[in-house]
Amino acid sequence: MIRFYQEMLYQVRFGVPIWFCLLACSWMPDISPVIRLRGLLISCFLPGRPRGLTLGRDVTLLSIDKLVIGDDVYLAKGVWINAIGGVRLKDEVVLAPYVVMSSTNHGFLNDSVKRGGAHPAPISIGRGSWLASHSVVAAGVDVASGNLIAANSVVTKSTEVNSVYAGVPAIKIKDRVDNPSEINSKHDIK
Repeated sequence: MIRFYQEMLYQVRFGVPIWFCLLACSWMPDISPVIRLRGLLISCFLPGRPRGLTLGRDVTLLSIDKLVIGDDVYLAKGVWINAIGGVRLKDEVVLAPYVVMSSTNHGFLNDSVKRGGAHPAPISIGRGSWLASHSVVAAGVDVASGNLIAANSVVTKSTEVNSVYAGVPAIKIKDRVDNPSEINSKHDIK
């Protein structure tokens, strides 16, 4: 009975309000004003109420009560986060389309995963990091600040600061260096 009560509290506080906001905005296109609106609506129900959250369509957030999102974070279309073991996205993190994070690994019992339970471990994504499309972050990984995780990479071990990682499993390719541009919007291109 206690588990049922806990689940109902979770659904009332996090699950249903966020699901409703996502549903209400699901028909809207992924254009700047709508992405900001989605983020504003969702941030009202997230722990810590992050500022400047921007959110694409079809984002899936599980175990929201264990998800901590910093300020000015962008979650693109199709991002999938299971925060059962705890997920922390620090300020200015960018998750490109279809990034997957699961802060738990399955256990096995009697040669089957069905009743093997779970092994939760936290995930942390450092300030200013960019996870490119279709990258995966495994449970227990700390992606350091200023990282670029290349598209289609699988990060299974913690990373070094200001580095580029790629591959399956992801390995360090090189140090990431600053390369600023004066173009910050499509409207800056002449």
